[in-house]
Amino acid sequence: MSGLIQVYTGNGKGKTTAALGLALRAAGAGKKIYIAQFVKGMYYSELSSVKQISAIEIHQFGLDCFIEKEPTQNDIDAAQKGFSEVKTIMAANKHQVLILDEIFIAIFFKLIDKEEVIKLIKQKPNEMELVLTGRYAPTEICDIADLVTEMVEIEHYYKKGIQARKGIEF
Repeated sequence: MSGLIQVYTGNGKGKTTAALGLALRAAGAGKKIYIAQFVKGMYYSELSSVKQISAIEIHQFGLDCFIEKEPTQNDIDAAQKGFSEVKTIMAANKHQVLILDEIFIAIFFKLIDKEEVIKLIKQKPNEMELVLTGRYAPTEICDIADLVTEMVEIEHYYKKGIQARKGIEF
């Protein structure tokens, strides 16, 4: 069966969680999964969970959070290193699922060139499932995806002053 291209985008919570759920399901079906987390470099509880599942490999290609300031050259270098590794992983074709978590944030902040991501998508091996996540998914990528899900924030408890909680948000 051929692999498809899935996009999880929007300003609502749950994009990474949806991708991780797909990874968990794929691992349960005997598939091998590679997750590249762009922009993220801090500890998230999913890192501990995923390490317990041998079929899932996860790597972070981000440094400190720069969302409220301009990215540095180090941020760009980290993202470029990750994208280079993703190209190698795709070319090797040893994983049945490849997840590019927060790739759209990396594109938005110009850490990775959108055209390079489109080129990568077009080189996807036929049997590989490719999942791309993050806010600000470019229209050009949504147009070539097989599935696009937009998470829409209706209400969020952050607005009530509730901070990120270990095991829930991180």
